Amino acid sequence: MQLNLTKPICFFDLETTGINITHDRIVEISVLKVFPDGKEERKTWRVNPEMAIPKEVTAIHGISDEDVADKPTFKELAKEVYNMIKDSDVGGFNSNRFDIPLLAEEMLRAEVDFDMKNRQAIDVQTIFHKMEQRTLSAAYKFYCDKNLDNAHSAEADTIATYEVLKAQLSKYEELENDTKFLAEFSSRKKFADFAGFIAYNKKGEECFSFGKHKGKLVTEVLEKEPGYFGWLLNADFPLYTKKVLTNIKLRGFNNKLF
Repeated sequence: MQLNLTKPICFFDLETTGINITHDRIVEISVLKVFPDGKEERKTWRVNPEMAIPKEVTAIHGISDEDVADKPTFKELAKEVYNMIKDSDVGGFNSNRFDIPLLAEEMLRAEVDFDMKNRQAIDVQTIFHKMEQRTLSAAYKFYCDKNLDNAHSAEADTIATYEVLKAQLSKYEELENDTKFLAEFSSRKKFADFAGFIAYNKKGEECFSFGKHKGKLVTEVLEKEPGYFGWLLNADFPLYTKKVLTNIKLRGFNNKLF
């Protein structure tokens, strides 16, 4: 089964120092780029996270401080990674809730203007959970009848994710071999910032999804309570969330001018 693509798609997986999107860092990233003609390109980078990797995390993915001590930092790799994915849609396993927002944080820290506006995002885990309710290892066994050796190796997980998606397309007639359909099918509630602090309502308008202004339009809150914007920018929110908020505020300011 070959994916029906109108542009390249990059399947990727991260191994990190932990699961906190704002504070944790990448220690390994693997990208499998699939082109519309079926050609594939792979690249894996080990990354010095510039912070200690907790022993309990090393026990999961097998990457220790010593393994990355002489590796480049993400800031040094950011442009190379970005150049590989900049023209592509993206796909992963639990990528909408973890890998994409954490990658966005790393890119913005490295001063690379990463944006998801013109990309489709396919989360293979969501498709799997809607259809079968299992883990990646179980998905690989269920769909591909293979054992996932080296689980929690970024490269092994990336390749397995790609193979699982192709097998899902073969198995389920209701799935369309189309990146836009798969992105919509694999999404949960629509969020503007991926970390889930700013959601879209039924009209496609951005609303806060947390705190005292939960459910309220972002534009209305920022207009009626200007100090809230400053608090948000100085609080412990992901950089991508702050970028989205800034864009909304600037959009409102420009609309007033015209």
